[in-house]
Amino acid sequence: MAADKYILRITAGSDYDPSTHVQVPVNQPSPVAISGPHAAIQLNVRVQNYAGLPPNSPATSPYFAAEPHATNQDQYSIAFRFTPTTRRQAPGAAGISGTDLQFGNDFDRPIRDRLPPGFNTALRIVKWWIDPGLDGDAYADRPHLYGPALSSFNVLEMGEGAHDPARGGLWFDEGAGPDDEARKRLKMPATGKARMKWALADANKEQFLFEYGKTYGFDFFNPYLDFANLALRLPGFQLSIANYWDGQALRSSNNRRLHQLRTTGDVYLVVVFSLFLRKDLNEDGTLKEGAQQLTAGGAADATATKPAGGEEHSHDHDEEAAMKQARDKFGVPPYETSADDVD
Repeated sequence: MAADKYILRITAGSDYDPSTHVQVPVNQPSPVAISGPHAAIQLNVRVQNYAGLPPNSPATSPYFAAEPHATNQDQYSIAFRFTPTTRRQAPGAAGISGTDLQFGNDFDRPIRDRLPPGFNTALRIVKWWIDPGLDGDAYADRPHLYGPALSSFNVLEMGEGAHDPARGGLWFDEGAGPDDEARKRLKMPATGKARMKWALADANKEQFLFEYGKTYGFDFFNPYLDFANLALRLPGFQLSIANYWDGQALRSSNNRRLHQLRTTGDVYLVVVFSLFLRKDLNEDGTLKEGAQQLTAGGAADATATKPAGGEEHSHDHDEEAAMKQARDKFGVPPYETSADDVD
């Protein structure tokens, strides 16, 4: 089924209850305020060539014309200010450990029967080069892949950053703001790529603290997920998501969430990417009555149809060639020793 038969809606909230979520005004410079029991958040979501909800949303954002995003050809961004609040259950705690604060994906239904050939190769590419701290289980009843926020986000500013409409709204610079002394004390690099590698070491994560009452700026972006064409494009691996969902009369949701997994399980932010069939929309862009109920109820049946490896996915997958192409593109994985690491 062609990608243009689907429409994307992005909502966000402080937990998984959809009744508390708000629709995100994609590519608008004004951030959405999300307040929960554990954090205050201001959120911008940008998507290149956006044609989703709400109706008449800007197709792009000045963010994508600014560097480094223009050179990277980034396709989307999730950027937000994060101010954690003191926990009543632990009034003596000063903040959240860098080991505990997690960011990642989960899905609202099993996907193991629909994973395409080459999925494990794609996951290996992501874990080796793009987000080495990522861990989880894509074959679980609630598939999930989480990694420490310290090593997952492209940009981390220890401060509020700026609100700059000329650059699409919230804008953060690694190493800027009042965080120089803290970085020096922790021997934490002042560039995003180096900090992400630094945060792969458990000892470094353990000494970092997201302090209660202090604001942090996060930005997650990459050029690999093309929402306009519903396609995943990694060096060595490409997947048409439109074909992957062909014929499924259901709402498929992918959740991006920030949470404290290892200790309390507190959830701070959930960003939900939902696909709907355009025929289920009214002219004003609202969902037809009963559309959500109908589509959500179809999830169980859909997972049993067209299993992975079926006729439409019968092409051969060359893992060795894919990994070589990825290595040619990205170079040495961050956890491997390179010549630059040797004195």
